[in-house]
Amino acid sequence: MGKEFSITPRNVPHVKTAHRRISSALPHPDSVATLEKLRKFEPQSMRGQPPLVWDRADNFYVYDKYGNQWLDWSSGVLVTNCGHGAPEVRQAILDQVNSGLLHNYVFPSEERAQLAEYLVQLAPKGLDKVFLLTTGSEATECAIKLARSNGIRKGGTKKIGIVGAERGFHGRTLGAQQAGGIPGQKGWIVNEDRAIVQVPFPDGYWTEDTSFDLFLATLEKKGLRPPDVAGVMFETYQGVGPDFAPVEYIRQLAAWCKTNDALLIFDEVQAGFGRTGKFWAFEHYGVTPDVICCGKGISSSLPLSAVIGRAEVMDQFPPGSMTSTHTGNPVCCAAALANFKKIVGEDLTGNAAKLGSILDRGLREIQSRHSRIIGHYSCRGLVAGLQIVVPGKKEPNHDLAHSIIERCFHKGLLFFSPVGAWGQTVKIAPPLTITEEALREGLAVLGEAVDEAVAALSSDPPRGSSREATAAR
Repeated sequence: MGKEFSITPRNVPHVKTAHRRISSALPHPDSVATLEKLRKFEPQSMRGQPPLVWDRADNFYVYDKYGNQWLDWSSGVLVTNCGHGAPEVRQAILDQVNSGLLHNYVFPSEERAQLAEYLVQLAPKGLDKVFLLTTGSEATECAIKLARSNGIRKGGTKKIGIVGAERGFHGRTLGAQQAGGIPGQKGWIVNEDRAIVQVPFPDGYWTEDTSFDLFLATLEKKGLRPPDVAGVMFETYQGVGPDFAPVEYIRQLAAWCKTNDALLIFDEVQAGFGRTGKFWAFEHYGVTPDVICCGKGISSSLPLSAVIGRAEVMDQFPPGSMTSTHTGNPVCCAAALANFKKIVGEDLTGNAAKLGSILDRGLREIQSRHSRIIGHYSCRGLVAGLQIVVPGKKEPNHDLAHSIIERCFHKGLLFFSPVGAWGQTVKIAPPLTITEEALREGLAVLGEAVDEAVAALSSDPPRGSSREATAAR
């Protein structure tokens, strides 16, 4: 899935507004040497983003070193919830570096203790233990381990089933990709674990049947008995959308998990910490999971993730047997504490909820103009997505999504490359600090880019526009 953006400098119209500035060819000719060096020394899998060599980033802006400024709608892939380079976060990092403690493995530290305590205070009642890690994949792998160990403890070695969702994404490591449901990403595994299965995710568009009966029927079809399920792991919203399940479906799922003694695990890696207009995205469902996996926006900067869960689940392993080399790195912990204090203190969750209604209306207007190529859009708080399809068909259109993002890049509005099970989604995720004025300007630019991309469509169907062709990339 995916294709490269050209790194040949292209003359584009100059832009100068309150929030964007483009004053050169893109990419800037002087940056091409860096782009070529990365192509030479990194695997090609690292290519695929718009060819902007970042020099610095501040709040909801990204800059190159040549005078160009982009309005950032990526948050560096949903990381910088409290803005890029927030002064409070930077100062916390500097203070910790200057303290002389940069690493301590799992030896005790005040920084780790403070962050663990604060995370428990932010979590729902009953989720009393925190395991700090480094990446989202580490967190979801840990959740699978905890679920299976808990299942074996309660039901023997047959109770190891893990249920994920079609089109789900939990990371790129072995267990995480098996729990995820994007087939094109796990062909390398070959010998997949038969006790890890996926059910259709009830998004209402790609999967029109949103009843919980489909969950039950799919388990039966795949031969996984309910008593043998150790855990169900869903993204709180599917990142390929963002797509939420119906509230009643999730409530039925939570009740089913309780009845069958299976852990309910919500992957909040990209959904948590105010992104959706609720501090935790699962609050939209009115349920409490047994385990939360989180990361990305946890520090708005440095690598850190966490698993938060009930004590009886988290305390299954004896001392020294569930650790990680960089568990709760003190510098990362300092950044995370400052990040949370800013999110809570400035009510960035409330800002996401307020601006989310404006974003939703703006996207609805864009879709109404182009309903033949925007098959579906979704928005909750400050995360949204336009799912681009072949004109008049329910077939993913990666090439057109790519064109829209490239046009926005040339206009000073920054997205990461198209996401989704078939690379069809233009994903929208600005920092939660964005202002209404900047949000409206970004909507206007996105609308222009969609208008232009649609106008440029030829009568021939885009290459790689079918589900099968795009998934095979």
